[in-house]
Amino acid sequence: MKRLTVSQVAKASNVNIETVRYYERRGLISAPPRTHSGYRMYANEAVDDIQFIKRAQDLGFSLEEIKHLLCVYKKEDYFPIEEMSQFAAVKIQEIEEKIHQLNNFKSLLESAISRQESDLPKNQCPIIKKLSESGDL
Repeated sequence: MKRLTVSQVAKASNVNIETVRYYERRGLISAPPRTHSGYRMYANEAVDDIQFIKRAQDLGFSLEEIKHLLCVYKKEDYFPIEEMSQFAAVKIQEIEEKIHQLNNFKSLLESAISRQESDLPKNQCPIIKKLSESGDL
């Protein structure tokens, strides 16, 4: 099995070297063995794992959620159906809340665009006004 240096893993995964090290520190990828001179030598699967992590991040999963998903992904004979259903239900609720927030934000921006007064006081700008208030958008 060919081993890869951290720079080779980073390049193959299309991430920064520090990202590889960060994922290792967070326990998302396994700590690789080191050579006598101290170089990390990763297995080829580290590239697949990092690509999995990046795709999951693009979909909005947190690193803790990804860590759990990676665990399920890597165990061939393990798939907790009930746990994954519950996980999906929670994620759906989070998405619904995010959609609500984004729709409110869109309305706020549309309100700002519709105002044509160039001499509007700063405290009357809908964006500044909303951001200075506490609470949700």
